[in-house]
Amino acid sequence: MKRHLKWIIPLLVLLVVGALVARALLARKAEQAAAAPSARSTLALDLAPSDVVVARSVALGRTLEVSGGLKAVNSALVKAKVAAELRSLSVREGDRVKAGQVLGQLDTTELDWRLRQAEQTASSARAQLDIAKRTLENNRALVAQGFISPTGLETSVSNEAAAQANHLAAMAAVELARKARADGTLVAPISGLVSQRLAQPGERVAVDARIVEIVDLSRLELEAAVAPEDVVALALGQTAALQVDGLIEPVNARVARINPSAQTGSRSVLVYLAIDANPALRQGLFARGRIAVSQSQVLAVPLAAVRTDLSQPYVLQVEGGKAVLKTVTLGTRGDVGGQPWVAIAGGLSEGATVLTGTAGSVRDGTPVRMARHGSLNRSTYWCPTCQPPGAVGQVATQP
Repeated sequence: MKRHLKWIIPLLVLLVVGALVARALLARKAEQAAAAPSARSTLALDLAPSDVVVARSVALGRTLEVSGGLKAVNSALVKAKVAAELRSLSVREGDRVKAGQVLGQLDTTELDWRLRQAEQTASSARAQLDIAKRTLENNRALVAQGFISPTGLETSVSNEAAAQANHLAAMAAVELARKARADGTLVAPISGLVSQRLAQPGERVAVDARIVEIVDLSRLELEAAVAPEDVVALALGQTAALQVDGLIEPVNARVARINPSAQTGSRSVLVYLAIDANPALRQGLFARGRIAVSQSQVLAVPLAAVRTDLSQPYVLQVEGGKAVLKTVTLGTRGDVGGQPWVAIAGGLSEGATVLTGTAGSVRDGTPVRMARHGSLNRSTYWCPTCQPPGAVGQVATQP
């Protein structure tokens, strides 16, 4: 019995000590678990200077977005005025031409023969007219001497008039034949650059067949379709900044013309913007930009500061070290310093500090603080208050 007691007593002591240690560990773990959420909730989201903006009164310019293709104000299609074979064409795409310059030649062999035929017919008519005139003069002398009756004179007068009419008709046919012969020479109607060569030598072209297109790039314009409700705000002379495909710098333009008629179907109205001369511009390039319509002094914030993931637009205002959700009423949009801003008609006061889009997704009530200069090193920590609904968590930053 004494020998068993020697083993039982130390074993009981070990069990008691183990139970005490286990209880202490469980209590410590419970304390840590209870303190963890509290510690995490006190962590604040650091904000860089670019993450906040102050709502202020600005001169907000209302703009109207337009887009379309560039077109040359002056362009021309050189067409065949007579049906013939294209004998020669001396210009190609990109060649510069001047008004009146000969571009090519149609085969005028048939036209030459028609001109000769018309000239011969006119010569014959002239001869008949001369005969009729001499006959009329002779008959007048005979009537005066009483050798023939006045009826014979009337016949001579009618014959002379008919011969005169035939001669005039023949001369008109000569002029038409000469014009057709001249139309065999293709001439540039305007100065500019050849943009299309639509026929090749050796082809037989019909009347009005397109042969060459010429464009004058010294004057270009943007043709844009505008909704009817927006046209009332447009006026001649309003300026615009256009971004053209292929160009880095914007191009200045102004409203030059407004079409008085709406397009069938879409009911949109075509607006034409004259563009400043630029050697890099080409017909057909796509351009987009905004027309400065009006300007007013209003309370506004950058458009990026307005959030629209809820049923009503809102901003996150920094109040008491927290991001507080503020529902706002939006007004007109415009540009400030080349950036889109929007007027705030209600829900925010001037001087309020709000978060911009660069702050990311932030929940209402999230603690925030401005990072010390140079201290924002973008190391990460767990921020449970930054989680959007349904998300597992979000990584925030701390210095």
